[in-house]
Amino acid sequence: MIVLLVGIVAGQGLVIADEVSRTEVKTDDPALTDEQKKEYFELFKLFADTIDQVERNYVKPIDRRELVEAAIRGLTAELDPYSNYISPQEIDSFRSGIDSEFGGIGIQVTIERGRLTIISPLAGTPAYEAGLMAGDSIIEIEGESTDGISLDQAVRQMKGKVGTPVTITLQRARTGKRESFTLKRELIRIETVLGDTRDEQDRWKYLYDGTEKIGYIRITAFSRHTVRDLRKAFKELTSQGFRGLVLDLRYNPGGLLSSAVEVSDMFISSGVIVSTEGRNTKKRVWKAVRADTFQGFPMVVLVNEYSASASEIVAACLQDHGRAVVIGTRTWGKGSVQNVVELEDGKSALKLTTASYQRPSGKNIHRFYGATKEDQWGVHPDDGYVVELEDKEEEDYLKYRRSRDIVKGKAQPAADTENSSEQSREAVEETPVKSEVEDGQGEKNGDGSQEVSPVREDSNSEPSPDNDEEETVEETSNEQTEFQDRVLAKAFEYLREQIVEFVQK
Repeated sequence: MIVLLVGIVAGQGLVIADEVSRTEVKTDDPALTDEQKKEYFELFKLFADTIDQVERNYVKPIDRRELVEAAIRGLTAELDPYSNYISPQEIDSFRSGIDSEFGGIGIQVTIERGRLTIISPLAGTPAYEAGLMAGDSIIEIEGESTDGISLDQAVRQMKGKVGTPVTITLQRARTGKRESFTLKRELIRIETVLGDTRDEQDRWKYLYDGTEKIGYIRITAFSRHTVRDLRKAFKELTSQGFRGLVLDLRYNPGGLLSSAVEVSDMFISSGVIVSTEGRNTKKRVWKAVRADTFQGFPMVVLVNEYSASASEIVAACLQDHGRAVVIGTRTWGKGSVQNVVELEDGKSALKLTTASYQRPSGKNIHRFYGATKEDQWGVHPDDGYVVELEDKEEEDYLKYRRSRDIVKGKAQPAADTENSSEQSREAVEETPVKSEVEDGQGEKNGDGSQEVSPVREDSNSEPSPDNDEEETVEETSNEQTEFQDRVLAKAFEYLREQIVEFVQK
């Protein structure tokens, strides 16, 4: 389950990134007594003296900044899994994760049989336009061999300033031919609103069942662009006359609070969406407005144990207002809000838990340390709609899902398609997967519980550089086509009944 946990345990959490520049940090509290101020002074003197002693007398020379940053990390480690220090080396990756944007060529990669392999190009990116395809191996980056390279190293080399070039050499999966490409990096935006499959132009199809007119939309994270893209998807569904909707939030680790609020507001016309309150922050309540509300159709929200934070806000809101039935398994249980405080004029930052949020019903969502299954936390599926998958079934679903997400890419020139009947190598095995945006995510995000905080881990497959065998498999093998998503099937069962009732009314 490495690939699955990668996105979750290091998930973004619920971030009020919009308030970064407006965050006020109290440095002088008039309520402090003279005795408390004296104690503060003594403690800071203790810290400064310790740093000084280590810097001057430790057996080996050590950089002062390393000491200070280590001290800050030690401080945040005493708080909760979601508060952490973001260093100058990590700040750009952190912002990329929040915005779902970065400078790159637009591919998802993995290490497969010791080779850096393309899982999928991202539609509309330089890699896609150049004809890079799923299964192609990247054997050189800027003239340097990728033998033994880690995913992090590869991602760092391919990412860069927008407008700058990067040269990569491929070995084609279908022909074995070597080709070099010099691609200009562009601003790559990671899609967070997805359908089930793509059409011939590699655009997402949101109408899952054309006969019964059931729409299907996956939200993989809540970014700045999620609401805009969701409205586009609804415009397409509306033009196709959809009659019911599945909103899939499984494996969604969270994102921006503002995005979760806006998504919720799209489906309810009045009432509380969510409220937040902290020790040093005023209580804030977000309420729905009637304008531009999507109504008049039955709706289902799919969740699982890896749906967390912002996705729990949406699921809880729609459930509490009776707007949607929640199907799947109990969610992760993260009900805290992190604020991003800029340090060093924006060169570094502190992601700090400053508040907790409450669902409209007032029920608790946060899973506190030591919480049991019997305690109240997370979002429970509606009665009669719990669908639990076995571990093997979940692994099969992830492989099936990833295989359907692969962008085939633009057709290669005739010289590259001599064996056009062959299929690309399978690139959906349970191996670590990265897109360029995922570089460094393990440090910047937190969306787990006290017991296990979801963290991105990278581990390479067993290297086998001498193994040149090209395994070819059908892209839609029997295992894939026969896989039955029982959670989705339950959603369709419910929607069919509700659509009939809507028609009768």
